[in-house]
Formats: sequence, C-alpha cells, structure tokens
Amino acid sequence: MKDIILKAENISKQYRLGQVGTGTLSHDLNRWWHQIRGKENPYLKIGDTNDRSTKGTSDYVWALQDINFEVERGEVLGIIGKNGAGKSTLLKILSKVTAPTTGSIKSRGRIASLLEVGTGFNVEMTGRENIFLNGAILGMTKKEITSKLDEIIEFSGCQRYIDTPVKRYSSGMTVRLAFAVAAFLEPEILVVDEVLAVGDAEFQKKAIGKMQDISKGEGRTVLFVSHDLAAIKALCPKTILLNNGRVQLIASTDHVIEEYFKSNAISDSVIEKKRAKIITDIIIPEKSEILSGEIFKFSVHFDNKGLEYASLGYLIKNDRGNAVMAANMHQYGESLKIDNGQNKIEVSIEKLPLAPGQYSLSLYLSNGAYDLDIIEDVVLFNVFWNNDDVIVPKKNWGSAFAKTEWIY
Repeated sequence: MKDIILKAENISKQYRLGQVGTGTLSHDLNRWWHQIRGKENPYLKIGDTNDRSTKGTSDYVWALQDINFEVERGEVLGIIGKNGAGKSTLLKILSKVTAPTTGSIKSRGRIASLLEVGTGFNVEMTGRENIFLNGAILGMTKKEITSKLDEIIEFSGCQRYIDTPVKRYSSGMTVRLAFAVAAFLEPEILVVDEVLAVGDAEFQKKAIGKMQDISKGEGRTVLFVSHDLAAIKALCPKTILLNNGRVQLIASTDHVIEEYFKSNAISDSVIEKKRAKIITDIIIPEKSEILSGEIFKFSVHFDNKGLEYASLGYLIKNDRGNAVMAANMHQYGESLKIDNGQNKIEVSIEKLPLAPGQYSLSLYLSNGAYDLDIIEDVVLFNVFWNNDDVIVPKKNWGSAFAKTEWIY
C-alpha cells in the first residue's frame, strides 16, 4: 500500500485584487450572513482565472482552483509553471502559512518551509538563537537541537557570523542558514521555494545534494519549486505542472518538462497566441529536418510603421530552459533596412552548433537604447544528427555540437 504523507484535496485560493485581506466589511458581513443561514459563500461563484496577462472582469481572482494530488513518504516532488501560475501560493497553503479558500490539506509529520529569504527568522536575534527558535517551532527539544547545532553551522558556512544578528546577514548568508536549519532539524516534509536561487553556485550544489540525501537516505519528503529545470530534472522523479492556477499535468519529470516547453512555444508559423507589438510572424521551413552542423534558416516578418531604427536578435534555449546560443544584428554593425520599406528578414545560421534535441527560439527587436519588442519561446523545433548511418545511443549529448576530426 502507498504510504501517503501529504494529500491536497480540492484546494482553491481566492484573492480580492487591490485589497488587504479578503475584501471590504460589507463583503465580510455578506459572507457571515450566508454562513449562519447554512448557505455557500456567495463570492465562490465569481472570480477570474489566474491569468496575469489579461485584464479580467472581476475584483476577485482564483490564484488556485481545484488542486488535487498525493505525495508519498520519501518522494521528491517538483512543482513548475510560469510566473503567476500559483506555485508559491500552493506552497504557502501546504506549509500552513495561509489557509485555502476551499479544500483541505492532510499531512502526517512536521513540515519545514523555506519559502522566502529569512522566513521564520527574527532579524534582531543571532544566527545561533534563530536555530534554536526554529527548532522549537518544529517541536524539537533543546537537547535535540544542540545535537544538530554543529552540523547546521558547518553546512551553512556562516561560522564567523553565527553570533551576529541576522539583520546584518546578506540575503545569500540568510538563505544558507535557513536551508541548513530546515534540512538538519529533521522535518518529515521539507518545502523549498525558488529561494535557493539566491545562493551561489557552490551552495546550490550542496543544497540539491542534501535534498537528495534527505529523500533517498533518510526517507523524508521534499516539495521543490524552481524555474531551474535542470535542478528539477536532477532532483525530482515526478513533477506537477501548474498553469493559471490549475494542475495541467502530473507525470514523470521528463514528460512534464516537455509539456511545459511546448506550452511556452507555438508549433505552427503564425504567432496569434503570443501576438507581438512589432514582430508579426516567424517562419521555419517545415519540410526539411534541422540538422546539426548544417545551415539553419528562418524568416521574421515585422511591422515597420513608425520605426526609425531597429536591430533583430535571437536566443535559443534547450529543453531545460537554459540559453545555449544567441546573436544580434548590432554585433555585426547591421540594422534592419527600414528606410527601404523592409518588413521581412531572413536569418541564416551557418553550421548550426547544436547537438540533437529539442529547442525553443526567442526573438527581440532593439533600437540600441531599449527593447522594442520581445517574444520568448515563440517556436519549438527539433535538431537531428546529420548522418543517418551513425548509430546514436539515447543519452544526453549536451547542447553544443562541433564537427571534430579524429587523427590516428
């Protein structure tokens, strides 16, 4: 049987825009009047979907709607989605920082949360005092905390400042100590938001290694939110994809990242869903395969009305969302020939230096001082080996490709 340690049932969270709390006094009285008569909250029937890119028609918005999932003991679950998808709201509800509007959270065991830099810290107290304070909040005795104290301080790398008030810590030092406290005071469930990105590369590597140890070696559960898809892929066998406050997919991390990548891109040549201000269309030849080491061409159409000067640039990202190559006309001392009525340009990349895999193309126009137009991940495309006779094992080849001469 499954050992379920955390369960979310029909979780929804509603906010009123522009307000502190849930709304005005009249709205609260209306809720109370419906409640004492045994009727449903009238404001649950209204509200817009959580789409930050649209204006909306209601003062109420659903940050989350009908979220359901289960987490097994010892599981590392990733949560990804675009900005505003509801990731941080969900973690706050799971951590019991805020309550859901509807639905319930059932958990077995202590939950330690790392949601924002310094969450749960008293900035007037020293790092050492905050370790004991957080341990007490988690229900640990002073003896238990003392037994872990040296490990926490060593992992954090803040030995020199451990008896200094936290208000004098940098954001990186604060998150180092906060993570060490959350990880070493042995909660059954560790909830980690994007906050790890504040730390340097060395700390991020240590933190991910520690989360792997927590789940595999110690059988504890980790919920991890990050925009770093490489970290999600390395750490989480299963991932939830949130989109506009709803669960779009719960599946293996590789599959979820692929769907996330597709949802941010447009497979056809017309960019209606991501309509730009100036860039109007991008066309990639669909009949021929895009091959490593060969020419890669695409054309960009734009509206030249009102433009006096502009240069085009592109950015290519891999399936983990990492930028792998970029170029712009300004680098070559060139610009669009707007004075000649030009509204289309063809881009040709000689000897495409990308290994086989899935990539996205982003475009931007600049006038040299600021960006005129940006469209991120507008087209999704695949790159293949340029030799069908070569037997290629299924493995990660990285992103860069170079024709190499082998001299015997």
